[in-house]
Amino acid sequence: MSDQLDVLSIGDIVTDAFIKLCDDQAVTYENEEGNWLAMKFGMKVPFEDAEVLEAVGNAANAAVAFSRLGLSTGFVTNVGGDQAGRDMIVSLNKDKVDTRFVRVNPDKKSNYHYVLRYGAERTILIKHEEYDYHWPHLSPKETPKWVYFSSISKNAIPYHDQVAEWLEANPEVKLAFQPGTFQMEAGAERLKRLYERTEVLVLNREEAVIVGGGNIDDVHDLIDKLHALGPKIVVVTDGPDGAYASDGKQRFKMPLYPDPAPPVERTGAGDAFASTLVAAIIKGNTLEGALQWAPINSMSVVQKVGAQEGLLNEKELEELLKDSPEWYKPGQF
Repeated sequence: MSDQLDVLSIGDIVTDAFIKLCDDQAVTYENEEGNWLAMKFGMKVPFEDAEVLEAVGNAANAAVAFSRLGLSTGFVTNVGGDQAGRDMIVSLNKDKVDTRFVRVNPDKKSNYHYVLRYGAERTILIKHEEYDYHWPHLSPKETPKWVYFSSISKNAIPYHDQVAEWLEANPEVKLAFQPGTFQMEAGAERLKRLYERTEVLVLNREEAVIVGGGNIDDVHDLIDKLHALGPKIVVVTDGPDGAYASDGKQRFKMPLYPDPAPPVERTGAGDAFASTLVAAIIKGNTLEGALQWAPINSMSVVQKVGAQEGLLNEKELEELLKDSPEWYKPGQF
């Protein structure tokens, strides 16, 4: 394996235990605070099935997507010194993700989350272990062409300064940024150095408001506010309405790829979209071409349980693109 990587993914990694609830054992309801999932309290509640998936999470999903699309991929992350951590490293190796920068913390547990599946939606019970985050020393030969930064624990905010400092010292490295919850909560001003260095920024419409402060009903305003932070390419996904993208000169709207069947489970759809779009750009595709790739992998992922089983290789993706409807192409807006 070559020392230099096409892309180095950065972020937390987790094991997800998926628990499928029986349709008649839970209900959903909505109030002024949002949508809620409810089950009987103080009872033994039957469930339909359970499945444990190792080595997932936003950055991990992206790393696997990059590898399956033919890019040499590494991952900077933390695991505990437990069986779950060992299993995650094995899983990454199976997907040909370089694990030389995975840091094992002997006295810590690995991240382990529980995903309650109800219909096609999911509720995730999360707990981030508090690791001591350190940016690894990379030799000149190990410096990647791109880095892809995504969700990480709230106690890792100072770690962002280390990443920013390294990026500033290596201006040839391009940054793709898909902020996670705690990164958005930190605020654009706190992570200003990263946003200024970002080549590709991917957010959904609601996240775009949190980060840039634009008008949620005006996509152009959302994009303008995000560009003002520094990113060269801004992508705003919009659920069933597809996605919008801007390179600072042209703006495009891209529809979803048609689902062959109703979604099984939507975990990882956003990660598949973002990482596939970035992968296409890394491989030399135009923004328009990247926009045609991304929804295909997202569609494929939601046909399976979990964020990685449905991830495609380049040949599979191109075959689906070849069979796409005539209307499946980006249009300017």
